[in-house]
Amino acid sequence: MYGSRSYNRQPEQLKVLHIIPSVSYLRGGPSVAVRAMARGLVNHGVAVDIVTTDDNGSSRLEVPLGQPIVEDRVTYRYFRRQIGFYTVSWPLSRWLATHVEEYDVLHIHALFSFTATAGAFWAARRSVPYLVRPLGVLNAWGIRNRRPLMKQLSLRAIERRILMNAAVAHFTSEQEKCEAELVAPGIRSVVIPNPVAGVGADEKQSPELFLALHPDLAGRRVILFLSRLDPKKGLDLLLNGYARTRAAIPNAALVIAGNGEDSFLARLRDQAQQLGLQRDVVWAGFLHGEEKRAVFAAADIFVLPSYSENFGIAVVEAMANGLPVIVSDQVGIHREITRAGAGLVVRCDATDVQQALIRILNRESLQKRLSRNARRLAAEFSPEAVTARLLQVYTRLADEISGGKRALGERQYSHDSYSGHSDLETPEACDSIR
Repeated sequence: MYGSRSYNRQPEQLKVLHIIPSVSYLRGGPSVAVRAMARGLVNHGVAVDIVTTDDNGSSRLEVPLGQPIVEDRVTYRYFRRQIGFYTVSWPLSRWLATHVEEYDVLHIHALFSFTATAGAFWAARRSVPYLVRPLGVLNAWGIRNRRPLMKQLSLRAIERRILMNAAVAHFTSEQEKCEAELVAPGIRSVVIPNPVAGVGADEKQSPELFLALHPDLAGRRVILFLSRLDPKKGLDLLLNGYARTRAAIPNAALVIAGNGEDSFLARLRDQAQQLGLQRDVVWAGFLHGEEKRAVFAAADIFVLPSYSENFGIAVVEAMANGLPVIVSDQVGIHREITRAGAGLVVRCDATDVQQALIRILNRESLQKRLSRNARRLAAEFSPEAVTARLLQVYTRLADEISGGKRALGERQYSHDSYSGHSDLETPEACDSIR
């Protein structure tokens, strides 16, 4: 994508600021990804700061506010979240107004969020190039099903300007890029996957920690779902598909790991009860660290049948742990999974989920082949591979600014000044986007 051109700026000369509404692990993949990106960058000598809020879902993180906190050589600054909706933080915006000029590049991780709006505004004002990672909010499902009227109004007034004035829009899969271009065509973009740290093929994890908490799973075939519990994740399809699978494979058990809104969890439990699955579904809750590694080790297969998923960090984590995967064709990395032979891709349909589960669980040779391929594919999303690609983009943008090739401050969110042509754009065609 970038050719053989070399850039003058060295990693140790770069200072990068990441802006994200929350780094709470309760917020799922975006928080995991930004932390992994930051660790990969500092390992290459880049000075990395992260500004965020004290958001922790319905509660707040217990952290000092406005003060630098160093974790793994990355400097974090947390600011008070005044309003949960839109994650509004005026102290964060005031800090950005004063400090964005200290950085070579800003990397914004969000749209439809106050932090993204404030970051883009002050970057443009101070002539600092910025990337924006939309986190999948521009996909068709999200536009149709998540506050559609508000999103349409906000897109016209705010988000399209943020995208058009970005030095680069950062998408994590071709699927995400293609869907976003239907909403905001002509943006300068790059596809770089999320970094996912996983275990190597020679690092066998133990399931004992998880099985000690759920001894009834011993000796059973464990189907694992691990993600945020949300309507878009296709859990209704999984429960229906699993109910039919259990009739054919009685010793199959389903583990649902993750947290979400209480009302949605109640609906899922009601569905499981109506299907007669009370004794066969384990509601494991939010898992992290050793517990998360243990549930991967206990599982035989991983399923994520999402209606919409811009990337799928949990999918890559599962593959890194040697699990064959079943994903819907709306999961961002489904093309990569098909090409690598690392799992099965299905439509958003309960019967398709059922048939894929039975196919893998009944064929040990297939399960072993998918497992080997899954580990190989997961290596392509390693922090080292992703960091190298991020550094190419960062150094290119920093050199353009230092060479006087761009003048973001003169644009002031002007759509007319955008040219739309760059060797950063990805050439692959967008097809089969619903």
